[in-house]
Amino acid sequence: MTRPPPSVRTTPRRTRRPLVVGAAAVVAATAAALGHALLNPSQPPSPSASPRSPSAAPSRAPAPVPPLHRELRVTPGEADGVVPHGVTVLDDGIPAVANLDANLLEALRRAARHGADDGVELSVNSGWRSPEYQNQLLRKAVAKYGSEAEAARWVATAKTSPHVSGDAVDIGPAEAAEWLSEHGDGYGLCQIYRNEPWHYELRTEAIDRGCPRMYADPTQDPRMRP
Repeated sequence: MTRPPPSVRTTPRRTRRPLVVGAAAVVAATAAALGHALLNPSQPPSPSASPRSPSAAPSRAPAPVPPLHRELRVTPGEADGVVPHGVTVLDDGIPAVANLDANLLEALRRAARHGADDGVELSVNSGWRSPEYQNQLLRKAVAKYGSEAEAARWVATAKTSPHVSGDAVDIGPAEAAEWLSEHGDGYGLCQIYRNEPWHYELRTEAIDRGCPRMYADPTQDPRMRP
């Protein structure tokens, strides 16, 4: 048989079957992965999933809301008996003064007029107090002195405090309280506790008989006992 010359010899065509097989393998793997995800919807998504896909967002429980602090309250003001600086027994516009017992207030004002002749002004450091304000002062006293027993030497409860009933006033400054300790009995105004030289109450009998003997502190006062 005569062979054809090299210039006209037919060159065999290369097959592309390996590329087709490789592409088919990728398609099959992708389909298998999708089918597995559809059959198992609870399984977490693949790390290669798009972050914008809802299925790719991690499931997080909402953060718990902290409970409200039930002991928080509005800071007491003038309406509760807080006294601004410079208030005297003559200031009717201040609840701590205006809500005092009428007879006590009248005696204080008579004393204040005579005190002014001696160059003394009777200022009010504290007078009438609301029950809420009184209880807050007691809580602070317990924190300061370390126990209810020690705090009771300085601050009464809202149920027993004469400040809440409008029957007590704390006078300042120190020279005014000292003046009142010398002249107060003439107006029926008496210091009640030895450890509180600023605390005065009305004892009308003192005008004729002098002020009664002072208690060492409020814990000795029968009115403070439950």
